[in-house]
Amino acid sequence: MKEKLKNLNIFGKKTPTINKILFILTDIVAINISSFLGLYLRFNLKMSDMPIEYVESVKDMILINTIVTIIIFAAFRLYTTLWRFASLNELANVLGACFLSVVANVVFYLFSYHPIYRSYFIIYGASLFLITCFTRFSYRIIRLTYRKRLHGPKVRNTMIIGGGEACNMIMKELELSGYLDSIIRCIIDDDKLKHGNYIHGVKVVGGRDKIIESVKEYGIDEIIIAIPSASRTTISEIVAICQKTDCELKILPGVYQLVNGEVSYSQIRNVEIEDLLGRDPVNVLTEKVGHYVADKVVLITGGGGTIGSELCRQVAANGARQIIIFDIYENNAYEIQQEMKIKHPEVNLVVLIGSVRNRRKLEVVFSEYRPDIVFHAAAHKHVPLMEDSPGEAVKNNVFGTYKTALMADKYGVDRFVLISTDKAVNPTNIMGATKRICEMIIQTFNDHSKTDYVAVRFGNVLGSSGSVVPLFKKQIEEGGPVTVTHPDVIRYFMTIPEAVSLVLQAGASAKGGEIFVLDMGEPAKIDDLAKNLIRLSGYTPGVDMEIKYTGLRPGEKLYEEMLMEEEGLESTDNNKIFIGKPIEFCEKDFLEELENLYKDAYAEKTNIKAIVSKMVPTYHIKEVDKKRDAKILEELNKDFVDTSTELPLDIFKK
Repeated sequence: MKEKLKNLNIFGKKTPTINKILFILTDIVAINISSFLGLYLRFNLKMSDMPIEYVESVKDMILINTIVTIIIFAAFRLYTTLWRFASLNELANVLGACFLSVVANVVFYLFSYHPIYRSYFIIYGASLFLITCFTRFSYRIIRLTYRKRLHGPKVRNTMIIGGGEACNMIMKELELSGYLDSIIRCIIDDDKLKHGNYIHGVKVVGGRDKIIESVKEYGIDEIIIAIPSASRTTISEIVAICQKTDCELKILPGVYQLVNGEVSYSQIRNVEIEDLLGRDPVNVLTEKVGHYVADKVVLITGGGGTIGSELCRQVAANGARQIIIFDIYENNAYEIQQEMKIKHPEVNLVVLIGSVRNRRKLEVVFSEYRPDIVFHAAAHKHVPLMEDSPGEAVKNNVFGTYKTALMADKYGVDRFVLISTDKAVNPTNIMGATKRICEMIIQTFNDHSKTDYVAVRFGNVLGSSGSVVPLFKKQIEEGGPVTVTHPDVIRYFMTIPEAVSLVLQAGASAKGGEIFVLDMGEPAKIDDLAKNLIRLSGYTPGVDMEIKYTGLRPGEKLYEEMLMEEEGLESTDNNKIFIGKPIEFCEKDFLEELENLYKDAYAEKTNIKAIVSKMVPTYHIKEVDKKRDAKILEELNKDFVDTSTELPLDIFKK
């Protein structure tokens, strides 16, 4: 169908010279017809009533009038305009060119003394304008005439939500471009002044309360949300209504594209789960962040992960002098390395493979590159896996953080930013408990070092590796079922750029010892998230896509908290970012327990959870774990050989 429409465009881009010749020949005919229409219309289309001297005057002037008018048309760019995109500007050019042709005729007849009646010029000008407009806008007329026939049986009835400039631009492109499988049937807008009016011949039927009713009335198959300036809350509310229909949902991304003139049909994308967060995205003080990061050497541990790789992108965009990616997983590190080489070739990028558990490796890295800023994103984060391997969670999360923080102090790093999690609050799993210990380590180091140590705590990141959304998408692609642990599980969510923006903001605003927390709005039910994603994929939950409830996994809880009650809140420059007051704890006892934990973890003891629960009073081990650990302890040799090295505590003895 698209090829058939393209064949209708005789003024296409492929043959510009032929197009110009066709326009010139058409205008020559139009000028001559308009000249004689000035006579025919004046004398009621009767040749016998025309005075012979008027006819001779028109014949004498026809050649010079044609030549001069063609020159005038060329000066007004009537032969170099792409008329399929014509608007009021082009219409004004046609009007101006025809008016100037009339003026030229007046001058010709006046100074050549050829007799002609005065109304001739008005009739000539009006005829020339109408014929020229018809020839120039004929493409649209032909397109509209054959539009339904060209669509064939696969036509998609489309509703546009938002009757503003974005709607206007999208409708124009749908009308003029090759996207012929969509016909706009109705428009929805909450502005009551627009109700009952028409945009490009399509009626604004009402506000969002008319969406469901209009879908049924007009047989809508597709809904396009074209409100680029709308808040995330508004978009979420509209999407929630649209999901009650069986229509395919699409959305125009952002207002910046409207400002930059980039709004087009190609910019429309499918509605993603991020659009359902129900809150506006977090804004970062980019000037402050840029000043903080610019011309600095930045080390990012876990730089190949979801958060780490986004940190690399944003740090590079803010003008870092050198970025050191430190990651144990070579594939992840390689991918971000290749991306950075293409997108940020100006940055001095160093990619190193190594583990934060390895103190000697860290010593080499810090001594050679002397980073100004450290973003510590390396960690084990999978809750169920860490429940079965608590020692690994401790070694990687707790002591990986400790050793990296130790090097930051030794080599004079300006700021150290720990990536933490909402699971560190009243943890019910070993992963969250280890992250809470990491926060305590950061607070302890901050009291003994010139380096500013801070932690950044946020919830679940949409789209990160191992997160629930990619899992749901994969299950939907495979035909289901979609697995949800519990129908009442709720979680806080944010996008990857938001999470990283918070990390950068924390680094820029840090004074030392803070735990930065994002106001993430209302939490979302995982069950609702799964159902929304199923609907966005074109299925009906429970009908053609099953949802299976599997029960809470080890270490999971129904809801996550962002702050302990004891912490309180302090505001920052960003009204979405707060500072949690650190919890008081005995540093001496903490360091002793940390040293014991270090020995037991590297001795592969099975009482890791018990030791951690003493260090984190809000972490309570389940009875089943206690019984299992006790049974294993009985079977193990109590004189297990400890092959670990001593935990370096010298910094705290100064």
